Amino acid sequence: MAKIKVLAGDFLSGDSSLSWGNLFLKTEAHSVAGELIPLTQLASVEVASEESVKKMGGTIGWGVAGTLLAGPIGLLAGLLLGGKKKEVTFIAKFKDGRKLMATTDSGTYKKLLAAVF
Repeated sequence: MAKIKVLAGDFLSGDSSLSWGNLFLKTEAHSVAGELIPLTQLASVEVASEESVKKMGGTIGWGVAGTLLAGPIGLLAGLLLGGKKKEVTFIAKFKDGRKLMATTDSGTYKKLLAAVF
């Protein structure tokens, strides 16, 4: 299950997901479990911005692993290279006219983009 963070649009802000070819997006009528929307309902998806982010947990984990494998040099390499991830903010338009601005990882964005290709 891929995580999507809704920022704006015709859906409630907050955490949503992509699973088994369906988006689970919260609406006023479906605020608990979310509305299930098949990816076939996407009309367009375009990138609004991309940025690399560094996750602290991953950075520390790679630092520890580097220390165990290569000592102090491994620690430095692990801290510098570990925990990097690309986040994509995108705008999606649905066939029913609704819109969505959200953030997700680059792999999930590629799945969304492929669905409208």
